[in-house]
Amino acid sequence: MELLKACMLCPHKCGVNRYETVGFCGATNKVRVADYRLHMWEEPVISGTKGSGTVFFSHCNMRCMYCQNQKISLHGYGKDISNKRLKEIFLELQKMGAHNINLVTPTPYIPQIASVLKKIKNTELAIPVVYNTSSYENIGALMVMKNLVDIYLADLKYYDDELGRKYSFSDHYFETATLAIDEMYRQVGSLEFQKNGLLKKGVIVRVLILPGHLDDAKKILEYLYHTYHDEIFISIMNQYTPVVHCPYENLNRKITEEEYDEVIDYAYSIGIRNAFIQEGDTADESFIPDFNKKKI
Repeated sequence: MELLKACMLCPHKCGVNRYETVGFCGATNKVRVADYRLHMWEEPVISGTKGSGTVFFSHCNMRCMYCQNQKISLHGYGKDISNKRLKEIFLELQKMGAHNINLVTPTPYIPQIASVLKKIKNTELAIPVVYNTSSYENIGALMVMKNLVDIYLADLKYYDDELGRKYSFSDHYFETATLAIDEMYRQVGSLEFQKNGLLKKGVIVRVLILPGHLDDAKKILEYLYHTYHDEIFISIMNQYTPVVHCPYENLNRKITEEEYDEVIDYAYSIGIRNAFIQEGDTADESFIPDFNKKKI
């Protein structure tokens, strides 16, 4: 595929020939998958009662030092597969009863995924496609996915670009991610629902509250609400879990219930109503999959 011969798929713009070497993300020209399964821990309008048909792609174009999935995102755990096998996985998940196909960190593999979806979407594959992303995306690459993605499940990680550089080794995160989310919204539009109440089309933006950065989260929430109002869902997440020791001490603890309540109260005070919040002790390892490439 030509896009992989001088790869500019993400904002790092490495320009490497992925048939010969790798760039920042570590991905070659082969699709690498760490696991696939019915996943019950996404937002309710995604997981429903039967689960989201989640495909965990290996490698990532960000390098978040606190990433819960470092085994696959940073260390590349997984198995290289053909486009034919990727198609089989999508259709197998549909047969298992998945409400949707959920592509987790798909950015390094946009050309291959698009090639597969163009052959089966709305014919063999009849369920929505979810693009689950850090939002550190290039607009041109996202345009390859137009009419192939129904739901964008996007992070907005940082308002302060210094945090993006410090914690994720990614420059100009906020501007890059907000432009990408604009493109996502242009592609799929306002929220549309199926008869069963699950999301058919639309954008969900996740805001993971980081310890010591409540003000940054509040600025993100204000931006999202003033930009999109009730046309998107905002998912306000308390599940930050330190899984490795970080050089920044604030990242080596969970957020407190009081901190989370403060952010939720702020969101309500500025008018946010189309939101998901997490209750109870969600900041534990139940959200970290036990990756198993054997079945792939």
